[in-house]
Amino acid sequence: MAELRARLEAGRIARRLNQTALARKAGLGRTTVSRALSQSAPAPSADTVGALGRVLHLDVPALLGLLDAACGRGPAAVADAGRPGQAIQLWDPHDLEVHPAAEAPAAGSGPGAARDRNPGGRAGALPAYVRRPHDELLVELVASAEDGNNGMAVLVGSSSTGKTRACWEAVQPLAAAGWRLWHPFEPTRADAALTSMRRVAPRTVVWLNDAQHYFGGENGERIAAAVHGLLTDASRSPVLIVGTLWPESADTYMAPPRSGEPDPHSQVRGLLAGRLIALPDSFDGTAIKEAEAFAAAGDRQLAHALKYSDNGRLTQFLAGAPELLRRYSTASPPVRAMLEVAMDARRLGAGVHLPARFIEQAAEDYLSDEEYDDLADNWPDRAFADVTRPVHGRLAPLRRVRPRTAQSTTPAEEAAPVPSYRLADYLEQHGRRRRARLCPPESFWQAAHDHLSPEELTSLAEAARSRHRFQWAEQLAQQASGSGNANVLVRIAEIRRTDGALNEADRLIQRAAETGNTTALISLAIARENAGRREEAEQLAQRAAEAGDSKGLGQLAEMRESHRDPKGAEELALRAASLGNTSPLIRLAEARELAGAHQSAERLCQLAANAGDATGLVRVAAIRETIGARNGAQKLYQLAARVGNASALVRLAVQREMAGDRTGAEQLAWQAANAGQSFALVRLAEMREAAGAHEAAEKLARQAIEAGHRFALVRIATIRQAAGDHKGAERLYRQAAESGNPSATARLTEMTEAAGEPEAAERLALHAAKAGNPSALARLADQREAARDPRSAEKLALLAAEAGDTSALARMAEMRELTRDTEGAERLARQAAAAGNPSALMRLADIREAAGDTNGAEKLARLAADAGDIHALARVAMMRAMAGDTRQAEQLARLAADAGNPSALAQLAERKAAAARNDSRPMLHGPDSDASAVPVAR
Repeated sequence: MAELRARLEAGRIARRLNQTALARKAGLGRTTVSRALSQSAPAPSADTVGALGRVLHLDVPALLGLLDAACGRGPAAVADAGRPGQAIQLWDPHDLEVHPAAEAPAAGSGPGAARDRNPGGRAGALPAYVRRPHDELLVELVASAEDGNNGMAVLVGSSSTGKTRACWEAVQPLAAAGWRLWHPFEPTRADAALTSMRRVAPRTVVWLNDAQHYFGGENGERIAAAVHGLLTDASRSPVLIVGTLWPESADTYMAPPRSGEPDPHSQVRGLLAGRLIALPDSFDGTAIKEAEAFAAAGDRQLAHALKYSDNGRLTQFLAGAPELLRRYSTASPPVRAMLEVAMDARRLGAGVHLPARFIEQAAEDYLSDEEYDDLADNWPDRAFADVTRPVHGRLAPLRRVRPRTAQSTTPAEEAAPVPSYRLADYLEQHGRRRRARLCPPESFWQAAHDHLSPEELTSLAEAARSRHRFQWAEQLAQQASGSGNANVLVRIAEIRRTDGALNEADRLIQRAAETGNTTALISLAIARENAGRREEAEQLAQRAAEAGDSKGLGQLAEMRESHRDPKGAEELALRAASLGNTSPLIRLAEARELAGAHQSAERLCQLAANAGDATGLVRVAAIRETIGARNGAQKLYQLAARVGNASALVRLAVQREMAGDRTGAEQLAWQAANAGQSFALVRLAEMREAAGAHEAAEKLARQAIEAGHRFALVRIATIRQAAGDHKGAERLYRQAAESGNPSATARLTEMTEAAGEPEAAERLALHAAKAGNPSALARLADQREAARDPRSAEKLALLAAEAGDTSALARMAEMRELTRDTEGAERLARQAAAAGNPSALMRLADIREAAGDTNGAEKLARLAADAGDIHALARVAMMRAMAGDTRQAEQLARLAADAGNPSALAQLAERKAAAARNDSRPMLHGPDSDASAVPVAR
């Protein structure tokens, strides 16, 4: 294949054609040509090779012969029809039992965002491969095989430690050299190995994954002997044999027999001796850093694994997540119910350790009547045993957590600790996406009331309230407040105040304040100040300040300033400053400057500066600049600069530059940079670039980069580009891009596209996306759409969405809608929603609604709701209400409330109340104050 592509590329260069021109002459798509020439793409079709060969005036039969040889077809394929295996490049790694890797959700994804990314059920792309010490041993083995030597290695490691993936990556260099790979599998692994090992030909990789299936059992010794025969048969060299084993199997095969006992594994032990390579269970520090580098460059799967795995067990997480989903989707009713209880508890605010009694009690209403009646008497024990069974190492859907004795707080806990369970992180995230629109049933709330902590109950009370479960919000809040926990009391008081229960809120705050809770003390101080009880307010705020929170003093100071008590305000601000909080002084100074009390403002700024904070001087100076008082501003900047304020130094540097004192400007800019404000150098560079001093501008920009401002060259290049110096701008963009600046790569992409080099532009945009900046692909898609190349625009927009930027899809959808391509607009908006941006559908709905197409708008809003936009549900409810369909409007409003958005229910209630007032008739029915009776989706 490499030879075929080399000939095609040489022909393209000889004919002086870029890929676009070649595609046009050959009558092929630009992407087809690009993939045909790419060394990393699948083999092109014979028709593609023929079309390219004819345009390039190459020997087409010879090219097709190379294609057949690479793909195992043609005369060469007939000659080795009896050889087991096929070309390495024709294998899918998943067919060789490389574990499918967990897909990372798209950025900003909501419920169902990744729903249709892989409808076939098999994971797609594997994450980037992180090399570890065992890979170096495999590299040496493969290099020896390329040199014509036979070799064998068996990787030994626990489940999902990366053994099979390591083998797959190791043999890739042999694919380019035309090697085959044989995986003995049918009718059984052992039968295939026994019958076909003797037919293995030179340049073949024999794949013995899970080698216990070959070396265990009654035929293990015979297979080991056949492998040994292959390795020692010079007529069939070179061959390479790779395999994997679990540690317990390796221990069994390598253990010598006891004296006088038979030796069932002598052949296997002799074969494996010196050929075992051990894999660690986790990534070491070096491997973690390399994984982090791949993640930073855009590998979302590795980023996902780094975030959610523990102790360096990345491979176990990546391999285990799909199996966890399978276990959940095929679970028995009680196990499924337990998992959904845990999912709902975590997404609504419960802690990570969930009591077994809570899970058991809450699960009841997650079961249908028939399922509940079929439960065995010991169903909880059986379900917990099933759901805690691990997959791929230590991962389990629910994992029991054992409380440490040092963490037990009561004698009862020490005597009989309550078992708790933790939901697997991946299932937790899955539940947050897929169950976001569902409200838990009655048993969940009751179990929470009976078994969860006050802090958890407070979070769940808020969740119940936002879902219009007011009765449960009340009960959970009452239960939580009974604990006397001050933080809980403050949160419950906030809920009560929002609900209008002001007296009860005050009582709760008072209880919390009595414990010394600073948030409660400050809240009570504000209430006393509003009631005119100033002395009490000051005492409460002072207590909070002495306990470490001086915000109350600042808030009282501002209140007194607004009530025309400047002396009292200043005294409180000074008390706050004496405790290290100068913000009240600075805010008073700003207020007085804006009110025209300039001397007073300046005095307060100086007091703050004396306390170590010159920010006020700079802020008041900026106000003076705005109103044209430059001399007064200059004075304050100088005062702030004397104490090293970086922002003041930047302003003074700019002023010196404008006055022509470049040396003085640079000195001040460096002082600012040394104080952490490298923007000063950038600003001078921009001013010199605008003045035509290009070399001086570049010098300052590079100095700014060294000082930590990575966008300096990009800013200079932007000025240069705007001035029409495209060549100079491109040079600077390239320099910035080569230093790893993705923004520069994006700008360079736009210039390259505008210069008529679309293939090069795409390469740059893809490079930027891999470096973490998919906006280059999105902007390139916009350029193609504007150039009336919709097919290419869509392709690039989809690539951008896969890399995390759905903006191009959304913009293109709007453009198509406005040009009356409603079908295309809807398709693109659906794609944006599938990538995690359902708002694209809502924007189309807005356009259609404004155009009078209410049916079309409602259809799109429903699609957005299905994609996880809870605000869309509320919108659809109101659309139905406007159309007069009150019953469905209420149903949809309740669903929106289940998902946490009760606004539609409130609006419907307001509409009915208004209608009742207008008709002078009492309301006959309306949204209930508590939606508990609504059937719960299971």
